[in-house]
Amino acid sequence: MIQKKLKKEVREKSGLERATICAQTAIDNKAEDLVVLDVKSMCSFADYFVIMSGRSSRHVKGLAEAMEGAMRSKRISAAKAEGIADGMWVLLDFGDVVVHIFYHEQRSFYDLEGLWHDAPRVTIDES
Repeated sequence: MIQKKLKKEVREKSGLERATICAQTAIDNKAEDLVVLDVKSMCSFADYFVIMSGRSSRHVKGLAEAMEGAMRSKRISAAKAEGIADGMWVLLDFGDVVVHIFYHEQRSFYDLEGLWHDAPRVTIDES
């Protein structure tokens, strides 16, 4: 399991704290329309979705690389990463946190926030 590979200080962090690390990385890299959804009571494969948009396919790829780098520095590797080559919709699976990075047109088409409209939104301090 992913937990054994984590640094002790990260292993002891909750899913919310890990989602916050992802969200802060997104903010630092100029992601647009950042949303964090608490889905732990609604699905079995994740506790949080971190959803954001990029201005271009290059920006989407850059956000994905920054996210992987930030999490890798905490010894959290994506169990699965899809869509990086296309840069339209990148999915990074960090276990209890799933990150979705969309090119803005793709985001409105798939409407994850609409599909998960019952999930509570988590407020992230953008400091």
